[in-house]
Amino acid sequence: MLNRVACGKIITGQQGLAVLLVVLCSCLSHVAIADPTVGQGTTPSSSNHAATKVSPPVEVSTPISASPETWGVYGQFTGVSQYHPSFTAPYTGKNSLDPNNVSSATTDLTLFAGIRISGGGELWINAEVDQGFGLSNTVGMAGYPSGEAYKIGENAPYLRLPRLFYRQVINLGGEEQAIEPAANQLGRTQSANNVILTIGKFSVTDVFDTNTYAHDPRADFFNWSIVESGAFDYAADAWGFAKGVSIEWTQSGWTFRGGFFDLSQVPNTTVLDQTFTQHEWVGELEERVQLWEHPGKVKLLGFVNQGNMGSYAGALQLVAGTATPPDTANVRHFSSRAGGAINFEQEMSSDLGGFVRASMNNGSKEADDFTEINKSFAAGLSLRGDRWGRHDDTFGFAAVANGLSGDARAYFAAGGIGILIGDGHLNYGLEKIMETYYSYSVPAVDHLTLTLDYQYVVNPAYNQDRGPVNIFGMRVHKEF
Repeated sequence: MLNRVACGKIITGQQGLAVLLVVLCSCLSHVAIADPTVGQGTTPSSSNHAATKVSPPVEVSTPISASPETWGVYGQFTGVSQYHPSFTAPYTGKNSLDPNNVSSATTDLTLFAGIRISGGGELWINAEVDQGFGLSNTVGMAGYPSGEAYKIGENAPYLRLPRLFYRQVINLGGEEQAIEPAANQLGRTQSANNVILTIGKFSVTDVFDTNTYAHDPRADFFNWSIVESGAFDYAADAWGFAKGVSIEWTQSGWTFRGGFFDLSQVPNTTVLDQTFTQHEWVGELEERVQLWEHPGKVKLLGFVNQGNMGSYAGALQLVAGTATPPDTANVRHFSSRAGGAINFEQEMSSDLGGFVRASMNNGSKEADDFTEINKSFAAGLSLRGDRWGRHDDTFGFAAVANGLSGDARAYFAAGGIGILIGDGHLNYGLEKIMETYYSYSVPAVDHLTLTLDYQYVVNPAYNQDRGPVNIFGMRVHKEF
């Protein structure tokens, strides 16, 4: 839990509305300070998942009567270093993982600032400084090994504003609950039944596909296809954020979520479609369950992307009978691509929990903004350190298997290049990844954790001719 920095005086509804309109109009059309052309010479990759949630899991205490927090400021620093020794690779393509001894490092420093606009309304802005590169410049695996690595890598630190959003909570009755303050969430009370509206720029996965045990690469697992459902091709720019709106309706033991977001103008690039002509619809139904007298959640998610995208078969047909590698960019036209996911989490004891994710999408067309995964299955466990006297430590273990559609296999076997993968040839096999980590909470410093991480990768980028790969990682994370 992040420490609360301060509280201030509440502002009136008229003052708050004026502030909201001025800030949204001036900033929302161009939120990122970083030049959108920066790093476009790098090979495209997926969005980053290191996002503090816009709609965090509600931390509820016993019902109390409390004044809502009126403003809050928080911060975080995360540094991740990764290394892999050399591995077997008879050939290497444009988007291959480098087979030599390779190391990389990324850092980010984030400021979260929020203010209450009215009784149930909050305005939040996040400013972030990023620096560094992922392994092989964030290509070479469909399930990429670091959620802290952006597509946009830079040697020098650069500033951007990944989030600017307004949240409105509408109470619908039921038990009064106290919501604890956190980054991107002011302390407040709300009824058990409610509607939450969020509008602005934020990450789709701030609201959708969340999981208590595998969702935050600043705190738990590193791998993209473990912290998210691998086949959920969610709308995002190259940093992992989109503009749009989400609504969450909670009633008794279930929650329904719906959202509408803009896609990138060109699949997986830095510029979003400001007209929303290219967009994503996403819906999710969550049911809260009790097993063995312990809480759990089951979530069913579906999405439809509508925009300019190329089909794998069309790209292959265009170059049939030639030696030219296929390229989906040459056959893009407006079409749709759909998919779905099942996301299950279950507490097994006070210190042990587990999760399972399964997802699939239409594999006939190229990925829009995430990665080349058409089907994925992941499962894992998370164990707190209570059993050895270290309550704030966490041990995690997970495994994931990712797969491609038949059309995608043919495309990459013919030398096609995607967002994250493209070895120039493909001897297809499931990409299989095992990850384990231990997060150590430093006793002498509040909210400082050190994490050691290990990933074992079989068939990186679905290629049985390359690997296996051993990836070692270390993470430093400080909240303030």
